[in-house]
Amino acid sequence: MRTSHVGSMLWTWLCLCLTVDALSLIRARERDIRASGGTEGRIARRRGDRTTAATINEGKWLNRVKRGWMWNQFSIQEEYTGTEYLYIGKLQSDMDKGDGTLKYVLSGDGAGTVFVIDENNGDLHATQRLDREEKSYYTLRATVVNKRTGHKLEPETDFVIKLHDINDNEPQFSQEVYTGSVPERSDIGTSVIQVTATDADDSMYGNSAKLVYRMSHGHPYFSVDPDTGVIRTALGPEDMDREQREHYQVDIEAKDMAGQRGGLTGVTKVNITLTDVNDNAPLFTQTIFQFSVPESSKTGTPVGRIRATDKDIGQNAEMFFTIANGDGMDMFDISTDKATQEGVISVSKWRFRSGTPRWDPRYPSTSSKGMATVRIGVEDVDEAPLFNKASYLMEVKEDAAVGAAVGSVSALDPRRCPQPSQNGMYSIDRRTDMDHLFNIHPGNGHVFLLRSLDREENAWHNISVIATELVLGVEPGGAQRIQTVSAVDADEPASGHRFFFSLAPEGNNRSNFTVRDNGDNTAGILTRGSSYNRLHQSYLVPVVITDGDYPMQSSTGTLTVRVCSCDRDGNIELCNAEALTSSAGISTGALIAILLCAIILLSK
Repeated sequence: MRTSHVGSMLWTWLCLCLTVDALSLIRARERDIRASGGTEGRIARRRGDRTTAATINEGKWLNRVKRGWMWNQFSIQEEYTGTEYLYIGKLQSDMDKGDGTLKYVLSGDGAGTVFVIDENNGDLHATQRLDREEKSYYTLRATVVNKRTGHKLEPETDFVIKLHDINDNEPQFSQEVYTGSVPERSDIGTSVIQVTATDADDSMYGNSAKLVYRMSHGHPYFSVDPDTGVIRTALGPEDMDREQREHYQVDIEAKDMAGQRGGLTGVTKVNITLTDVNDNAPLFTQTIFQFSVPESSKTGTPVGRIRATDKDIGQNAEMFFTIANGDGMDMFDISTDKATQEGVISVSKWRFRSGTPRWDPRYPSTSSKGMATVRIGVEDVDEAPLFNKASYLMEVKEDAAVGAAVGSVSALDPRRCPQPSQNGMYSIDRRTDMDHLFNIHPGNGHVFLLRSLDREENAWHNISVIATELVLGVEPGGAQRIQTVSAVDADEPASGHRFFFSLAPEGNNRSNFTVRDNGDNTAGILTRGSSYNRLHQSYLVPVVITDGDYPMQSSTGTLTVRVCSCDRDGNIELCNAEALTSSAGISTGALIAILLCAIILLSK
């Protein structure tokens, strides 16, 4: 049987599409019988055996005639919920004369369970509720057999039962929660993220799967394209400032039936974050920072830390400090502590910068930098003089007279380098010249002989020279002046006396006391410690006094300093010992004064 395609209908109970009418089929059938010779048929009729003849004729028909079904496709609506079987349509063969001799047989997808057929008349029914989203069509096969013989009168032929869609599925988003981000201060209409929903209903049939997007929460900051689901910014740069608000939640709906009333709706949430841009200048936590540094500090010595804050975050909040101006630009450098983002000021002999700020050119305000004033005080340090050579080589004849010059040394004041020290005092370390063969002028560093030399006895002499800086009128930090001492000399040089005072190198109490030469033939005895033990009642302080003439003369006097108990007002509570001296060069009045001042000034 030839079939033709039947167009879609909302309800199709019976599709009868014939390529030839029934009369033409009957006539064609008769022609086929005659063409076969009909001998066996005629023999059967002479015998009067109608059954045999019919069987023979039917066999001829099955061999020679195409099928004659009068249907092609059925359609039903999904989700039927009635109590009776749902009538689909009727299967009918042009061989069915209505005499009850034929039987319709159904096989294939769902035959006998989902679908049943009335074998006598070909009525087709669905036995259960069907869901198009689970299965949109079924393919079955049907045939017609002779009830008496069981022979097939029609070959098995496929037909389709198609389910028509109803709007029974709501849209579903691909994610329950979306996460998106957009840079702060973006222009209106900047794309943030796209949400997507799908509908299981038939997109080819009606509007059941036609979706429209709308925003139910998130105005006025964002908008959504109704057709594509693309979310965009809806406010301008000034209103989308991360420092004011960083996180937003947007609710998006997808409605089917093209958004018409009665459509089904799906909902999703979108969490949107404004990402940071470098739109804020850093601000110092103080307008003025103040530090101090010793003058002897080496290159790289930390001076102090300064701190600034920035409303931006991440890389946009990383600090880059520079010294903009000032009278210490060549003496100090500043770097960034990456862990704390603090500016570290350090001593430097040259400038070096290891980074440049990353300003965002879109935001002119970022070109303004935070400014602060840093004041650095340089503290005075009692630095030792530095010799202009590490070693000196001097030559002298062995027959040179006592007092003859051997050579000279020169030490420099680090604070006034390269000028020679004007307030220095030189001395020979007697541990390297225990025979007192040499001496040195304390003021100018000239080395001369104290005794004659014998080359054959010793051709080389190695001595060490000590250079001491004398800062006139300046006392070391925390020191207390006990008393001022002076010296007398029986000689009367034409240029007058010039005495030099120093603490003897072998002194055992160098950590407790010091001698400060005043440059006027007097010296101050100073304390170095901040407290003294009363149980340790006496201290010995050896003082070396040297004149400035040739040959140079010196003597060492040892002072005994007693520690006495005093009240808060400085009155003596207990002190039985007297100060002693072993020096003939220091006046007795000075030594008595030392004791008295010690009683008053030294703590318990």
